[in-house]
Amino acid sequence: MEPDQTDALVVVLRRSAREMVAQRSIADLEATLGQIVAAAVDTVPGADAGGISMTEGGQVDSRVPTREDVRKLDDLQSRLNEGPCMTALADPPDDGVVHARDLSGPDGERWPHFAPQAVAQGYRSLLSTQLSAGAGFRAALNLYSHEADAFDDASRTTAGLFGVQAALLIYGADHAANLEQALGTRDVIGQAKGILMERFDVDDDRAFQMLVRSSQETNVKLVDVARWLSSPAGRRRGEVPPSTR
Repeated sequence: MEPDQTDALVVVLRRSAREMVAQRSIADLEATLGQIVAAAVDTVPGADAGGISMTEGGQVDSRVPTREDVRKLDDLQSRLNEGPCMTALADPPDDGVVHARDLSGPDGERWPHFAPQAVAQGYRSLLSTQLSAGAGFRAALNLYSHEADAFDDASRTTAGLFGVQAALLIYGADHAANLEQALGTRDVIGQAKGILMERFDVDDDRAFQMLVRSSQETNVKLVDVARWLSSPAGRRRGEVPPSTR
């Protein structure tokens, strides 16, 4: 990659990160993904459209595609368990980038079920870059082009560098979302403990033990017991589940 291309990439990535922080969207994974895809399509030479595929509950789902036909092709790869995206997720090369130069030519033979349908939708070449930032996390940035051999070595390098930064941004957004959820869980448990402390004249530790016992004996998650207790229904009844008493 030429120095000026590298500099341009750094500028785009930094601008994208600043925009996400300014908009407070680092806790919004969907918004983060959308900005990553838009920046990648604008930055990687040859890219006409893009999307991200991400594993959720054992399934690979298409996220924030720039076009509806990209969503269909990303979903198709998932259903067929075949295509550059699936290769990038399961068995990528060392640089994490799977490059399909011409899906209507020899490259298409690697994915015989997916390639003809991609070509029928008007896409001849594709780059899929693995976005992995931690154990149990799998995603891929998919960039599509209408032209064969649209992606050269510079495109591949740029996509690989973009994938590294994108993975860190996604990890940050996901971590922030998990942290926000954890804080919400802590708050509702704290509220439930306060109710028990007032209602039964017990201390903090005893109130927590009451919640734990109710969770164990009713086979209901502790946070769900706390939510019930803090809900209008729980307050109206003026009591807690029998096993908490």
